[in-house]
Amino acid sequence: MEKIRKYLAQKLRVFDSSKYDGQSQQKTLRELSLNGVVEYIKENENLKIITMAGAGISTCKYLPAGIPDFRSPSSGLYHNLEKYNLPQPQAIFDLDFFMENPEPFFMLARELLPEGFKPTPCHYFIRLLWEKGMLLRHYTQNIDTLERMAGLPPEKLVEAHGTFHTGRCLKCRAPYTLPWMKKKIIEGIIPKCEECDEGVVKPDIVFFGEMLPERFHDLIERDFVQADLLIIMGSSLVVQPFASLVDRVRSNCPRLLINKEKVGVQDRLSRLLGLRQGLVFDTKGSHGGRDVAWLGDCNTGCQLLAEKLGWADELRDLVKKEHERLDAEEKTD
Repeated sequence: MEKIRKYLAQKLRVFDSSKYDGQSQQKTLRELSLNGVVEYIKENENLKIITMAGAGISTCKYLPAGIPDFRSPSSGLYHNLEKYNLPQPQAIFDLDFFMENPEPFFMLARELLPEGFKPTPCHYFIRLLWEKGMLLRHYTQNIDTLERMAGLPPEKLVEAHGTFHTGRCLKCRAPYTLPWMKKKIIEGIIPKCEECDEGVVKPDIVFFGEMLPERFHDLIERDFVQADLLIIMGSSLVVQPFASLVDRVRSNCPRLLINKEKVGVQDRLSRLLGLRQGLVFDTKGSHGGRDVAWLGDCNTGCQLLAEKLGWADELRDLVKKEHERLDAEEKTD
């Protein structure tokens, strides 16, 4: 069994827990709850926190950004794509399909554009972590630019699946800005390059068939080994390689999941082989003592966490001030 474990760890490039047995059997949180995480944060100075986020931080019911998600059975974007006559729903984000027929994507893009949407308390909680000097990096699956809108500095942000913030001509690679693209998309015009007069301008979001940004690959090697706490919010943890990031932190690094359901849970095979893969909420195993799940709406979870940390008023004031600023900017545009 030990040889099989080491072989799979090497071939599948997953973490081998046998290297970390001394650490993993020690509980890093005195209490496996939100209170335990709060106590850990309060007791540790110069904490380095990585946050990971999916669509759940932008589609929460309470103070939502207003952006639809992709996979909800009745309201997700994939469910409502019949009108575009696609061979399959995912084709709208397929690079080959886009190059043949970009019109369906740009019709959908009118719904995806960050127009009139505002960051949620989740986004501003992440900003608070940065303001307090605790945020090592924020990794997001979202393409909505709301982290930027919330005031998170670009150097603290990794947009794993790209962003609407910029775009490029597929033929000559000329760069374009969001305002330029937005004007064309809202008018129902397919954005064509003004430099070469031939290429279609595609937003810098990652389509099927494209590599993830170099920044993503460069920083994950550097960041996750430094993390003292990992907070995962509003992600299904099914899309790779983003989902596997939870396994890159040290084996004694606490991991907090704020989500509507438990996701990214270690499977039976990994558990049987002793591979350090997936979140482990059953503390009977040797990996117990560091993973906590708070189940519910992401905004509620972040607000509760802020309250327990003594930051409730700061978060509330920040949301109010920033939303008022965005409203004022919208009126002047």
